[in-house]
Amino acid sequence: MKKALLVLALAAAFAPALAQAESGDWVVRLRAVDVAPNESSDLGKISGDAGLAGFISAGSSLTVDNNIIPELDISYYFTKNIAAELILALGTRHDVNITGNTGALGNQNLGSVNMLPPTLTAQWHFMPDQTFDPYVGAGVNYTHSFDHSLNASGIVPIRIDRNMFGFVAQAGFDVNLKDGWLINADVKYVTMNTDVEALVGGAWTKIDDLDINPWVFGIGIGKKF
Repeated sequence: MKKALLVLALAAAFAPALAQAESGDWVVRLRAVDVAPNESSDLGKISGDAGLAGFISAGSSLTVDNNIIPELDISYYFTKNIAAELILALGTRHDVNITGNTGALGNQNLGSVNMLPPTLTAQWHFMPDQTFDPYVGAGVNYTHSFDHSLNASGIVPIRIDRNMFGFVAQAGFDVNLKDGWLINADVKYVTMNTDVEALVGGAWTKIDDLDINPWVFGIGIGKKF
């Protein structure tokens, strides 16, 4: 009985002043996100055609590690159900490695790349008037690579594209609290493809068609204005 009364008291405390979204509202969210690449690499296949068969074996691939970064997101509500979200993550740095290689270069760390991935999505919020408000979204991503130069064994310069474009799918939910505050959890899948080139015989030669395609898992807080 005491537990039931406590639940009712909490519901009464939160229900009258939930942070319900309305047309014209702005919402700022701050998330901690785990950027987890879901990479697909053709290094072993393409590098052989590029004249590196003795250095990189057919079973070789490139891997890209995870990174946890802060993410700032700004949303504008056109209606209480429809919002646009601009995602302004800080640069995310990832180590790049050769794995599965039995060639002369072996398995090794090639260095790291630093990427800035601003993203714009359109969202549909299912229950903006409720405490629990799930949503889905879709949009576009532009990724700029600042440090896009890598190196194999200190002698073979390697680079990726400086600019990448892709699509984004998104799902998440807000837990609306009092005074405009909310708790948020969010997941995004971003398509991100880059050509990988090595300096072979004095010319930049494609050695991989690398799909990075990260999952981005986030949790944070927000405020409606």
